Amino acid sequence: MSTETDPQRMEKIVSLCKRRGFIFQSSEIYGGLNGLWDYGPLGVELKRNLKNYWWQVTVHERDDVVGMDGSILTHPAVLKASGHVEGFSDPMIDCRTCKAHLRADQLIEKKGGQQCPNCGGKDLTAPRQFNLMFETQVGAAADESSIAYLRPETAQSIFVQFKNILEISRKKLPFGIAQIGKAFRNEINPRNFTFRSREFEQMELEYFCRPEQGMELLEYWKEERLKFYESVGILRSKLHALTVPDDERAFYSKGTYDIEYDFPFGRQELEGVAYRTDYDLSQHQKASGKSLEYFDEETKQRFVPHVVEPSAGVDRAVLALICEAYSEDQAPDEKGRMETRIVLRFQPRIAPIKCGVFPLLKNNPLLVAKAKEIVQLLRAQITVFYDESGAIGRRYRRQDEIGTPFGVTVDFETLGEKDPALRDTVTLRDRDSMKQERVAIQDLPAILRERLV
Repeated sequence: MSTETDPQRMEKIVSLCKRRGFIFQSSEIYGGLNGLWDYGPLGVELKRNLKNYWWQVTVHERDDVVGMDGSILTHPAVLKASGHVEGFSDPMIDCRTCKAHLRADQLIEKKGGQQCPNCGGKDLTAPRQFNLMFETQVGAAADESSIAYLRPETAQSIFVQFKNILEISRKKLPFGIAQIGKAFRNEINPRNFTFRSREFEQMELEYFCRPEQGMELLEYWKEERLKFYESVGILRSKLHALTVPDDERAFYSKGTYDIEYDFPFGRQELEGVAYRTDYDLSQHQKASGKSLEYFDEETKQRFVPHVVEPSAGVDRAVLALICEAYSEDQAPDEKGRMETRIVLRFQPRIAPIKCGVFPLLKNNPLLVAKAKEIVQLLRAQITVFYDESGAIGRRYRRQDEIGTPFGVTVDFETLGEKDPALRDTVTLRDRDSMKQERVAIQDLPAILRERLV
C-alpha cells in the first residue's frame, strides 16, 4: 500500500466541500455526529450523477443484468445464515492513556512494540471482538423476537430474492442482479473524511454463473470496473488492482481483487471484486429450507449457482472523483493580474452543474431576459445555474470552483447592437482551457449534448 500522502491537499479539499456545498458534517449545529455526513446541493447532484451512470452502464446497457431495491431493515435469520451475526466484527483495542478506541490494524509498530497512533502510549488493552452491525427493534415489543438489523451490506437482499427474480426475469446463466442502497456499519474509528463512515451507500452487482465460469468472470469484471472509473474521469495510473492474498481473503472466496485509488491520504480501496463461489446461496438454502437451485434446461441439471461480486462504495467513489478533479492553476483576473484559480476538473457527464448562464450586466433588462430564455431552453435537458451577481470574471471563477464545464455569456453582441450578424449568438466558455467561442443560441443544446459525454 502506498504511503505517499498530501495532508495539505486533503485539507483544501475538505474545506472546499463545506464552503461550496458538497458535503457537511451531520448534525453540525449540535457538535456533529462522528462518521456521518450530509450531502449539500452540489454533493447530492454529483452523487446522483455517479449512481445514475453506474446504473446506466451496469443495467440499462446490458441484456444480462436486472435491478432490485431491497429493504434496509433485515431479518436476523438472513444475517445469521450469512455469518454476519456471529462473525461480522473487528478486533478493538483501547488506549488507557488517551482513552481512544482503535482497530487493531491501526496500532503503530515501533521498536518491537505496539503504540497508540494518537498519543504514542503503550498501555493498551487486549484485543476484543466488536460487532459492527446496528441492532434495532421492530414493532411494539422489545424482546428477542423483535430484533432486526440495519443491513451491513446490500448483497444479502439480492441473495434471498434470487429465486423470485430468476423466475420473473426469465434469465439464463450467467446473469446479474444490481442494487444501489444504504448500508450501515458501526465503525470503531471512522476516518479520512467520508472514506470510512458509519452510514454509506453501495453499488453492488451479484453476477451469477456456472462454477466453471467463476474465475474467468472475476477477470472480466475486474477489467470492466477499471474501465468504469476511467470513464468517469479517474486516471488509470492512479487506479490499482490488488490481488488479495490467500490468507487475507474471505474463506469462501476463490479470488478477490481490491481496486484501489491514490487518495491524498494514501492508497485505499475503492471497490472489491470477489468470486464468492456458491457460499451465499448455499447458506440461505440450508438455513431457510427453500431451494435456491438453478435448473439448466439444456443439460437438465440442477445446481446452486456461483457468484462474482463487484461491490463499490458510492461515497468513496464520490470522494475519489473530487480528489481527482481538484486542481489549482494561474489565470488572469478582470484587471489582467495573475491569480490562483481553483478548478474541479470533473468529467462533464458527472459534473453537478453542466452549464452556467450569465447576463453580462444584471441592470440591463434585455440581457437578463435573454439569459433567462436560454436557461429555460437548456433546463429541460441539463442542470443549469443562472448567476447575474458580480463581475463576469468572478462568476467564471465561482463555476470553475464547483466543476461546471461550460459557461454561456449573454452580451451586447447577443442583442445585435454591435454587429447585426451576431444577433442571437452567445459566448460559450470551456472550463479547462478557458477558451471562448461564439455560437448561435439555437445550436447550444446540440453542442452541449455532444460535449457532455
